[in-house]
Amino acid sequence: MNLREKAEKRVDAKIKFQENLYKYLIVNTIIAIISVVFLKSYWLLLCVMFFWGIGLIDDFFNAYSFSDVVGYNYRERKIQEEISKMGD
Repeated sequence: MNLREKAEKRVDAKIKFQENLYKYLIVNTIIAIISVVFLKSYWLLLCVMFFWGIGLIDDFFNAYSFSDVVGYNYRERKIQEEISKMGD
């Protein structure tokens, strides 16, 4: 994978995270208003925030370089390290 393809993947991941963050904020604001005005409880809001938040956190880690630490390339890097150690 060349440098441009890596850069495109990272930019796409950042854009995906930002779009999901905006959607998360908008939808949860609407659900919060509905919860306060009509339902008089917060259970729906808390469930949506929690489960959608898990996905949002995953998008964040994929977008901001944490995927390089334990992501898809991690296994390949470790294999190359072991090969280089065995060759010495």
